[in-house]
Amino acid sequence: MLYEWLAADSGFFNLLNYITFRAGAAVVTAFLVTVVFGDMIINMLRARQGKGQPIRDLSLEQQLSKQGTPTMGGVLIWIGLLVGVLLWGNLRNPYVWVVLFVTLSYALLGFLDDYAKVTKQSADGVSARARLLIGFGIAAVACAFIMGLHGAHTPVGHAQWGPLNGLAEMIAGMAPKTSVQPADPAFSGGVAVPFVNNYFLPLGGFFILFGMIVVVGSANAVNFTDGLDGLAIVPMTFAAAAYAMIAYLTGNFVFAEYLGIQFAPGAGEISVLLGAMIGAGMGFLWFNAYPAKVFMGDTGSLGLGGMLGVVAVATKHEFALVIIGGLFVMEALSVMMQVGWFKITKRLTGTGKRIFLMAPLHHHFQKKNWPETRVVARFWILSVLFALAGLATLKLR
Repeated sequence: MLYEWLAADSGFFNLLNYITFRAGAAVVTAFLVTVVFGDMIINMLRARQGKGQPIRDLSLEQQLSKQGTPTMGGVLIWIGLLVGVLLWGNLRNPYVWVVLFVTLSYALLGFLDDYAKVTKQSADGVSARARLLIGFGIAAVACAFIMGLHGAHTPVGHAQWGPLNGLAEMIAGMAPKTSVQPADPAFSGGVAVPFVNNYFLPLGGFFILFGMIVVVGSANAVNFTDGLDGLAIVPMTFAAAAYAMIAYLTGNFVFAEYLGIQFAPGAGEISVLLGAMIGAGMGFLWFNAYPAKVFMGDTGSLGLGGMLGVVAVATKHEFALVIIGGLFVMEALSVMMQVGWFKITKRLTGTGKRIFLMAPLHHHFQKKNWPETRVVARFWILSVLFALAGLATLKLR
C-alpha cells in the first residue's frame, strides 16, 4: 500500500487521500505494467502452448485463420491489475478483498479450463457442471460476506458535515462520519429497486441466492462474448468505468443522499480496483486488437465477468448490470434462445430449428458476411450506449 506510507505527508502526497487520484494512478500503472511486460508473457505462453488455443470449426474462414494464437492472455490483465491495486488500493478495505477473491478464483477456474483445452488440443475443458458448481460456491461465500458488510455498516440518521459539507472529503470520496447500527435486514438482505429512492426489496437469506445468480450469470455472459479480437475487453472497460462511478457515489454519503441511492461506507474504494482493471484492460487490448497476438481465454473472461457481477452486488446495483452490461446480456440471451428453441422445436416436430444463423450473436453477423472488425466496432458502440444508459438510471428516480 504505497499510498499509506506517503499519504501521511501533509504536502503534495496528501493527494493520495483522494480516491479519484488513486483510481487514476491505478489506471496508468496497470496499463504500463501490462504493455511493458506483454510481449515477454505472450512469448512465454506461445512457447509453452505450442499449437495454442484449439479453434472450433465454425465454417468461418476468419476463425480458422487464428489457429496457433496463444491463449490464457488473461494473465496479462491480472498482473497489471494486481500491481495497480497493491500500489494504490487500500488493502484494509474489505470490499477490495471480496472483489479480488471472486475475480482471482474465477480466473483460476478459467485457467484450469484453458489448460485442459490446450493440453488435450480439444474444445472440451472443465465440464460445464463442475464450472457451475464451483462458480456458485465461490459466489455464495462472497455474497454472504457482502451481506454481512452491508449489515454491519447500515447508516442511520444524517452524516456529520460542517457548513461547507467538507468539500475536500466529498470530492475525495472519503466516507463521512455517520452513526451505524447492527444488521438491518431491509438493507443487508435487500435488493435496490431501480428508479425508486432508497427502497429495498427484502429477500432476507435469499439475497445470497440472488447474488449468486448475478455473479455466475455475469461471468458466463462475458465468457460468451469473448469470441472475436477485442470484442469482450472494450465493453468490459466501459462497464467497469460505469461501475467505478457508481461505487464512488455509493461510498460517499453526500452524493448518495443527493441522488437518492443507497450509501455503503467503504464501497468507494472499489473505484481504485476498477481503475486498475480499466488500465490493465487497455494494456491487454494493445495486444488483443485485430489481428490478436493473444486471446484472453477463460482465464480472462470468467474473472472479468465474475468481477463485474460481484461489484454489482457490493454496490447494490444488481439490476443496473442488465443495462450497463447490455451487450453481455444480448450475447448470453442469444445462446439461451438458440439452444432453447432448438430443443423445443425438435421435441415438437422432430427437427430442431434455429433463431440465429449461429450463436453467440457475434457469430450470427459473421455468418451474414460482416467483416470481423465491423462486428467488433459496432458492438463497442452499443456497449458505450449501454454504459451511459445505466449511469442515467442514477438520476431517473
